[in-house]
Amino acid sequence: MKVRTLADLRQIQKAMAQRAAQAAAARAAAEAARREAEERAQRDRLLFERAVGPVQRLAPHGRIEPQRPRPRPVPHQRQADERAVMQAALSDEFDVETLLHTDEHLSFRRPGIGPDVTRRLRQGHWAIQAELDLHGLRTDEARERLAAFIREAHKHGLRCVRVVHGKGLGSPGKTPVLKGRVHSWLVQKSEVLAFVQARPADGGAGALVVLLRTASHGRA
Repeated sequence: MKVRTLADLRQIQKAMAQRAAQAAAARAAAEAARREAEERAQRDRLLFERAVGPVQRLAPHGRIEPQRPRPRPVPHQRQADERAVMQAALSDEFDVETLLHTDEHLSFRRPGIGPDVTRRLRQGHWAIQAELDLHGLRTDEARERLAAFIREAHKHGLRCVRVVHGKGLGSPGKTPVLKGRVHSWLVQKSEVLAFVQARPADGGAGALVVLLRTASHGRA
């Protein structure tokens, strides 16, 4: 992930430090709660033993306890992980054309996001905080890099990023292979609220400026 200024880098480092501190505090609280629960259970056992006094095992009664079949072990966590992977997977078969708004440049915005958002995005209302360059990558590698980049940018609270897919001038037939794929992949990412073609100074037809939803809510 690239940053444009030292301030952007400090902001990311500060956010990462805060998350690490919060995680450490949560672990410490969980450990304290576990120790307290163990001590409380030990106190309860001692109180019970003192209240009941000496005990004597019952004589065998000769009855046979029914053997109830145990439920089959279900790997709930693995199933949840697999569902998460499937949700994060980006398909090349996704038809994005019906979702793109045809104006002077192709743009995208999710339902509920007004046209003023793409207009402000095109005008540079949000500062670009990070960039991903997909030049020269194979399709599979580009897909994985893009998914990871969007996921990490959203996790660190970034709002506006640039994705450089190139103009396809070096591709066979000078066809921009990645350009259409990147449009499709971005539409499938729930973190993406909108994107527009970059301004000439920011890459023009070879790049997209992407607006991400905040971690707390989806408004722009």
